[in-house]
Amino acid sequence: MGSEELTLRTSLSLALASWGLFYAAYRGYYAAGGTLGIPGTPVSESEFRSVNLVGAVVIAAWALFPLAALPLWSRPRVRPVLLAVFWLGAVFLCMHALVDMTERVLSLAGVIEIDYPDSFWASHDGLSADLQDLLFNEPWFLVDGLGAAALAWISSAPGGHRRRWALVGVAVTCAFWAVGLLSVTHVIGKAIVG
Repeated sequence: MGSEELTLRTSLSLALASWGLFYAAYRGYYAAGGTLGIPGTPVSESEFRSVNLVGAVVIAAWALFPLAALPLWSRPRVRPVLLAVFWLGAVFLCMHALVDMTERVLSLAGVIEIDYPDSFWASHDGLSADLQDLLFNEPWFLVDGLGAAALAWISSAPGGHRRRWALVGVAVTCAFWAVGLLSVTHVIGKAIVG
């Protein structure tokens, strides 16, 4: 491993950790009872807090994973596992962002109406929810997914193997995006893909 690759991997891991911890803090704010920016009134404040606490913990763990993985990249047996985790993370995060961003654009354009569960929201502001998701939440997922892909890319051996991983990742992301779009436009039944 060259020093340039190590420096790039370290810098990217630090950036991903910072990006993720920022988003985890945002979710943690709601878990702690913060109300600024909530696009509605939850039926149960405790359930709303719990959902955000779980989200904050999962996001923080994922944010710290690139830093925890730094010393493991040099281990030949662990490296393929790390590559698989980061490629899968990239697919999930990018797919999540693309499906939800498209859904929010379609909602803002009046093409679809998003069904907010009555069991979770007592009242909601659809416009505010669409804008918050489109301009804040989903860009986090997209940037983090692209960052995970970049980390996997620079950590893969150059050549055909790297390109195959990337092409499979793009193809799977597009396939899940298509399923997600068919679901949010009610062409097929509800499919939870992210």
